[in-house]
Amino acid sequence: MKTIVNTDKAPAAIGPYSQAIKANGLLFISGQLPVNPADGTIPVKVEDQAKQSLENVMAILVSDGLGAEAVVKTTVFLKDMNDFAAVNAIYAQYFTKEFPARACVEVARLPKDALVEVEAIAVCKIN
Repeated sequence: MKTIVNTDKAPAAIGPYSQAIKANGLLFISGQLPVNPADGTIPVKVEDQAKQSLENVMAILVSDGLGAEAVVKTTVFLKDMNDFAAVNAIYAQYFTKEFPARACVEVARLPKDALVEVEAIAVCKIN
């Protein structure tokens, strides 16, 4: 059994997918681009893009009653691996203890020509 998780505090999906799916005690958050959900803009600087992508992940977590501590795995997609240190510095502001497992990969291109995209898997609270 699965449940679709959506919030207007993160950008709407730009294709045939959900913001997140809850299944078997896990929350699978789709890749979050650095799109401001209020106005659809994308920041220019990679640091600002990283922050917006992570804010979007956090908004989805919060919509399901979770926080950063629930995240067990992230994947960070970068347009340019030379941006790793800058993005990592922003990432470290969101995950400050009990760090999730993570992969970080350079990709040829991201939707909307973004520089960063972040996806996550979190453990749901047991009621």
